[in-house]
Formats: sequence, structure tokens, C-alpha cells
Amino acid sequence: MEQEKEIKAKERYTGTVLKTTLQGALVDIGSEIPAFIHISQVVKDGDPKTQINSIEEVLEKGQKLDFWVKRVRKDRIELTMKEPLALEWREIKPDMTIKGTVVRLETFGAFVEIGAERPGLIHISELSHSYVRTPGEVVREGDEVEAKVLEVNRRKKQIKLSIKALQELPETLQVQQEPEPAQQQEEPQEPELTAMEIALRNAMEKSEKGKKDEASKKSRKNKRSSAEQEELLSRTLENKVGKDS
Repeated sequence: MEQEKEIKAKERYTGTVLKTTLQGALVDIGSEIPAFIHISQVVKDGDPKTQINSIEEVLEKGQKLDFWVKRVRKDRIELTMKEPLALEWREIKPDMTIKGTVVRLETFGAFVEIGAERPGLIHISELSHSYVRTPGEVVREGDEVEAKVLEVNRRKKQIKLSIKALQELPETLQVQQEPEPAQQQEEPQEPELTAMEIALRNAMEKSEKGKKDEASKKSRKNKRSSAEQEELLSRTLENKVGKDS
């Protein structure tokens, strides 16, 4: 017995309408699990925006149509007549590589259709490592390109792409960007002194030392003198108090 093929989301099947209800229709797509399409997923005249009041406006028993798998559950398969996006927002991640078609050029960059809800934008600075004056110098509408996802902002519905991120940096730019090796600076060596210079240096050092010693002695002398004055004043006050008493 041939094993049944695993049914996955976004896969396309030709199904036969088995039964219609107020909420939708049962469809046979060759699966053991029942397949059901809700009325909100039914498309009339190929326009997903057209409002449908009754399922019978589009589907009838025995009719064969193309359906896509919207979701696979344990007890049923949910179908849709709206062709699913190749890339859902949750599937688009930074650093992933994607392929797309250039659909519009602007002065600031190129818009690329990648199968998502919104086209991705390749800013002019991300088209090439070289200087680009206008996007038309690198790409044209209809071109198939490969790009790297730089950033995804679901709230703002923005997808930022880059072509140059997938290209090797030209050797000329590599040379310009590589920092030059730091030159090792030799430690300055003290010049050799003559005998006269050595004697003069020693004399200056002794002179400085003598000045420091003299200043230190003077400081100690001043402290001693101040202490003697305080002692003399203290004795004078004591004698005066004794006489008064």
C-alpha cells in the first residue's frame, strides 16, 4: 500500500467540492483527513476583495477547482482559494538570502518583489561596493536579483535588503580599508655624557639636595622657635594668674 503523501501548508491541490454549507464547503483533495474551506477563503472571479454573500455563488457540488493548504490540523485540513505568500512575515529573518524581481526604481534605491506582503527595498548604498549615482546603473526593472535581508520591521511593513552584502569586497577597497600596521617606535636612548657633563650634573644634584636640606632645617627651626614662644607665653600667663590670686 502506497504511503500517503504528507500534506503541508501552502501546497496546491486540485480538489472536488463534496458538499456546501452556510460556512463553507467540504473538498476532496485525496487526503484521508477531511478538507474544508471557509467562506472567507473563497475567491470570486479571481478577486480576493470581492464580497461573497453565499457559498453557492462560487462553489457547487462536484466542481473541480484549485485550492491551497492554509493550515493542517489533527482532525482537518483548512483550505483557501487565495494564493498564499511565498514568504510570511514570521519567515523573513535578517541574514537570510532571498531571490526576487526588481519591480520599481526610485532615486534612493530599488524595490524588489520577493513574494512577501510588501516588496523589499535595496537602498542605493546597498547596490554595490562602488559609488552608485542612480540605481539604474546597477539594476533595471524586471531583473532577477539575489539579496541578503538586513532588517525586517513588521510594524512599519519594511524589508531592507542588500546586494553588496553578498559580494566580495574589491581588492582596491580592501587595501584602502585595511589599517596600516602600526610602526614600532624605538624607545629614545639617553645620549652618552662626557666627563664634564657628568660632573656638572652631579654638582647640580648636590646643589638641589643642599637646598632641600637647608629648607628642611629652616622648617624644623621655625617649628622649634614657635614651640618656645608658646611655652614662654604659657608661663607668663601662669605667673600673672598666680599674682592676681
